[in-house]
Amino acid sequence: MTPGVGPRVATRLLERFGSIENVFLARRSELEALRLKPETIESILKREFHSRAEEEIHKVKELGGDILILDDGSYPMLLREIIDPPIVLYVRGNWRECFELPCIAIIGSRRCSTYGETACSMLSRDLAERGICIVSGLARGIDSVAHKAAIQAKGKTIAVLGTGIDDVYPKENKKLVEQILESGGALVSQFPLTTPPLKDNFPYRNRIISGLSLGVLIVEASERSGSLITARHAIEQNRELFAVPGNITSRNSIGTNYLIKTGAKLVQQWQDVVSELPNEIRSMILPTKTEKKEEKQSQLIPADLNQIERSIYKILSPDEPVHFDEIIDIVQISVADLSTALLSLEVKGLIRSYPGNFYAKAC
Repeated sequence: MTPGVGPRVATRLLERFGSIENVFLARRSELEALRLKPETIESILKREFHSRAEEEIHKVKELGGDILILDDGSYPMLLREIIDPPIVLYVRGNWRECFELPCIAIIGSRRCSTYGETACSMLSRDLAERGICIVSGLARGIDSVAHKAAIQAKGKTIAVLGTGIDDVYPKENKKLVEQILESGGALVSQFPLTTPPLKDNFPYRNRIISGLSLGVLIVEASERSGSLITARHAIEQNRELFAVPGNITSRNSIGTNYLIKTGAKLVQQWQDVVSELPNEIRSMILPTKTEKKEEKQSQLIPADLNQIERSIYKILSPDEPVHFDEIIDIVQISVADLSTALLSLEVKGLIRSYPGNFYAKAC
């Protein structure tokens, strides 16, 4: 709240005085020696925002949140390492456990394709099931899919906001925020309460997304996608950069395919991500030979399917939905039999239905 104090000035003050408390005990001459703006010096000496700060802390506590300060032990270590980390973090939920887990950011296009949604869901779920905390930005499209898949996998997920932790943007994700908190996830923001979703806030949010994470995975991104800004932050912060390849004729694949051409690791399955993590994390997650064999066997056609269901299941794929009429042409069965079989497969969680009478194999 102090005018003229952002991350860089805060870092200089902490380096000089050792703690935030000592900053407010400093003499005028000591503050002037750091060439601070006159209004900054006056504000610090008069402690003019202390009452507002106390009120803010009280409101955060009422909300069930916390405020983490750059120089205390609860501040996430990875984020502290970046250049000009946020002075404070506003947090809600099970943030302590989430920060202790290895984190991977999964982000991408707000207008994702069926392919992008499927790939994101598969990778988020597979990583979350193996103890990776999924970090994303609560945006429409890929971000929301990543959060939801982590929750469905009984894993942890962190939503980094471009607003205060008392607001939800976009509004339709209010229910998703409730699910994140109920499932043991967390909300994180560097912005004070009541901060609206201003356009300029989101590049700052993106720095936190990559800063909290060991690596950033981009699923779909157009040529001018905001996800590419996060990719740049990841490179600057010395994070691993991953991308899912896409159709060369798709607008949503321009950004991800470009990243792969310029050095991002191509990702097709969760192992591609985990193999780049630090040794101590990788050794705990990557499967043994026995586990690999069991995983391969689990990918075979389920044994409890009847002949019609097996025929349908074999022709479907997770990334390219097939229309009802096309399935009839291939399998050569009646409409009634096909409808019954599709319903049975969907109830068993083996396939998914899409608008327009399309079907695809579940991830």
